Amino acid sequence: MFAWLMKTPLAIKQLEKISHGYLEMDCSGGKCYGVLAVHRICFALSLFHFILGALLVGVRDTKDKRAALQNGWWGPKVLLWLVLVVVSFFIPNGFFMFWGNYVAMMGATVFIVLGLVLLVDFAHSWSETCLENWESSSNSNLWQWILLGSTAGMYAATAALTGVMFGFFAGSECGLNRFFISFNLALCILITILCIHPTIQEHNPRSGLAQSSMVAVYCTYLTMSAIGNHEHDQCNPLQKYRGSVQGARTTTLVLGAVFTFLAIAYSTSRAATQSSALVGKHKKGAIELPPDNEHSELGVVSTQPSRTETPRYQALLAAVEAGAIPASALEEEDDDDDDGPVGELRDDERTGTRYNYAWFHIIFAIGAMYVAMLLTDWNVVRAGTALSPDKENDVYIGRSEVAMWMRVVSSWACILLYIWSLVAPVLMPDRFED
Repeated sequence: MFAWLMKTPLAIKQLEKISHGYLEMDCSGGKCYGVLAVHRICFALSLFHFILGALLVGVRDTKDKRAALQNGWWGPKVLLWLVLVVVSFFIPNGFFMFWGNYVAMMGATVFIVLGLVLLVDFAHSWSETCLENWESSSNSNLWQWILLGSTAGMYAATAALTGVMFGFFAGSECGLNRFFISFNLALCILITILCIHPTIQEHNPRSGLAQSSMVAVYCTYLTMSAIGNHEHDQCNPLQKYRGSVQGARTTTLVLGAVFTFLAIAYSTSRAATQSSALVGKHKKGAIELPPDNEHSELGVVSTQPSRTETPRYQALLAAVEAGAIPASALEEEDDDDDDGPVGELRDDERTGTRYNYAWFHIIFAIGAMYVAMLLTDWNVVRAGTALSPDKENDVYIGRSEVAMWMRVVSSWACILLYIWSLVAPVLMPDRFED
């Protein structure tokens, strides 16, 4: 949000005043104060997370003293971030042209791919959760209606969005828009048929319309968002009416920014703490992982054995139940190997971190790169937004041909990932056996 505010006229004027020409760089039709400020702030945040990630490499549990950097030290960390923000404004403009053109672009692309993988994984997880709860709750049909209702609702939303796009964005002169809409509709029909195909069902019985509906509505949303960035006046009615009502324009601007940043915050946090979709799940028949936290080297873990599952604790518990030792021995075990009464009962990461701390910060670093590219129209620098008569007074997100193509390609990539999740068990059954 701080980086986004740097594109407002007030912030640009203040930057021009306090920089005394140091940050000045000519762009086509104006100055690039706001764009360069966005890159500087997002670079400072990326650097902040890269530093913390490097310091936390190899942390496997909270008994490591470096774990305090992740779970505490909030004051020094905020101070470090503020120092990095200030220092970034003293770095020459040329560095940020390179950073935005190459480093941030690659990091943002990786972030999008991870987000798509997590979306496909979430679609499968949501369906499996509903089915499991449905099967376990024999006295209630609540989960049945939740599953059926959400599936029907998402397909209805897909059809509604497709109808709106054909009605308002697919005129006679809009061949590109018609292609995007038609191709997306064809892909949605394809995955709907594919998910219930007998061969797919044989290898993955839980595959169904619930997953495909979620992927379909998300990809249709991406397609609509993409053609909403098309700058052809005859193919984008939003350009004609966006500036007609000040209140509607302001509401659209604020809501768009809020939903954009909420989506980024959710996808970043989920990618940073979830591992099953990114590094794979442990399958039977594979090499058994050791019982302690040493397996964290193989990837991020999303679940860990509790303290009561360790062999030492089980032995002590058996001795207490047999009356050989007092019950206080279990409490003493909680404080073992510590300088003070930490209390293992209150520490669910004593036997291993629930997520990889270093990976957490890497995800947030590339998430900051994605924000930088989003706010700078994927590095397309231009004057104004070309969307309203008083365009210099508005701050829009992702309004460019490059942003349009990024959304379209992202929707295609998402569908391809989902198709692969369906056909992979068919093509490689040995790797997906339970």
